[in-house]
Amino acid sequence: MSSQTINLNSELYDYLLSVSVRENPVLTQLREEMKNHPVGKMQISPEQGQFMALLLKLMGAKRVLEIGVFTGYSSTVMALSLPEDGKLIGCDTSKADTDIARKYWRRAGVEDKIELFLAPALDTLNSLMEQGQGETFDFCFIDADKSNYLNYYEKCLWLVRRGGLIAIDNVLWYGKVADGSINDNRTNKIREFNHFLKEDSRIDLSLIPMGDGLTLARKK
Repeated sequence: MSSQTINLNSELYDYLLSVSVRENPVLTQLREEMKNHPVGKMQISPEQGQFMALLLKLMGAKRVLEIGVFTGYSSTVMALSLPEDGKLIGCDTSKADTDIARKYWRRAGVEDKIELFLAPALDTLNSLMEQGQGETFDFCFIDADKSNYLNYYEKCLWLVRRGGLIAIDNVLWYGKVADGSINDNRTNKIREFNHFLKEDSRIDLSLIPMGDGLTLARKK
């Protein structure tokens, strides 16, 4: 037992990967390509992807909403965990990044499960709401511009079913949220968002120290 989460140094992190991560070869190829991408570090870690895939399988999820596709690691790993009739709706604004994602969706054989909307995510979410898709999603993953986290969250809370899950990435923001001397807009927005969720009675809440911090919010 331990009263505090263990700190992972490089050696222990490599051990964790070696004994737990079962990464699809297509995902490994994508990670390798992202090593040369200017902002490749924005991609989620393999253990986080595997954890999210496990959550989807435990939930029996069929409908997933992703806000912030980037180059497709998270959408690919989630789509691979969905049943044949599963569907992932992806929201992004970058054609260049999502062209990379499409390439790996095809390689992984999940392209037919994914519908991509290249538009501001709030516009797409509003459209889904107008189409009557409230409470039809099992799982939502938010990993986009931090200043809109609260707006995305409120839309997702309307779109996800009762008992469904909203996962939000980067909530520890490289440790900046705990440093009182850092007060840039994005850091403050994440701080405000974290405090808001702590007091939100509409959800059950857990913040997991995985990757850059992953919040899980279950809709009551």
